[in-house]
Amino acid sequence: MPPTVNIKHMFIVLVTVLPLTLLLVSYRGTIAPLLGAGQDIGILGNFFPRGNKVTINNVYVRPPPWSDSLPSIYVITPTYYRLVQKAELTHMSNTLLHVANLHWIVVEDADRKSNFVRRLLDNTGLNYTHLNVHITKKLKSRGGGQRNVGLKWLRDTFSVNDSRPGVVYFGDDDNTYSLQLFDEMRYTKKVSVWPVGFVGGVRFESPKVNASGKVYGWNVKYARSRPFAIDMAGFAVNLQLILSKPGANFKLYGVPSGHQETRFLEGLVTLSDLEPKAENCTKVLVWHTRTSNPSIPRGYQNPRIET
Repeated sequence: MPPTVNIKHMFIVLVTVLPLTLLLVSYRGTIAPLLGAGQDIGILGNFFPRGNKVTINNVYVRPPPWSDSLPSIYVITPTYYRLVQKAELTHMSNTLLHVANLHWIVVEDADRKSNFVRRLLDNTGLNYTHLNVHITKKLKSRGGGQRNVGLKWLRDTFSVNDSRPGVVYFGDDDNTYSLQLFDEMRYTKKVSVWPVGFVGGVRFESPKVNASGKVYGWNVKYARSRPFAIDMAGFAVNLQLILSKPGANFKLYGVPSGHQETRFLEGLVTLSDLEPKAENCTKVLVWHTRTSNPSIPRGYQNPRIET
């Protein structure tokens, strides 16, 4: 075979093999170390820190990186056992995963913390604290004792002299939340407020805001004379204000239904202190959307399958 033919064949092989070789070298030098270190390279995949118990593949389930420049949001969520509990906690956790600097305080209504809720929280990848309390006496307003346990944890964890900024929100597990809501509340100075959809027998309840941007009353149907006629999902409180008012808790006894919020806020602020959010309370960013318990006939439930 003439030498020119050999040279031609060598050139073809070189042109074919060289790009593949360079690609492999680049992979080993850049991408492979990231995978080995469990770092996030910005694409969907099973890139989790070592020790993370999450085993889902090809789904992004990590919260945003923690930032020292952002105020933290502490969401206190009472929960109790019922058939749709896992569905609603999963629904809520998938929303909270998108929020930076968020710590979820989940308080069970139970004698002891359940393994079921612990496993669910572990698998979310969120920063969380798991607590429990069981109020044996029947109350008109569910969840007040659990919210008080969450407030106690905050006061035990942070000093009143702690300078770190933060905000406390009472987020129930059966609501639907817009991601915008968390940005609205993050820089609360005292107490921020906004409308809540599908509550109190109307399409929405809302603070009334005047032309100067100050709250002067309430657009509500139920118990209009309440000083703070607001739903639990409709306000957030600055962490330092919570820490500086150790007596500010939810009253468990002798409080009419729907009055827990107003009694709580009376110990913290006056009407003029309220900070309207959601474009001067003209937008609904949170809704009461309870999941109804399905009717399951006997014989169709497998107790070994967790739902």
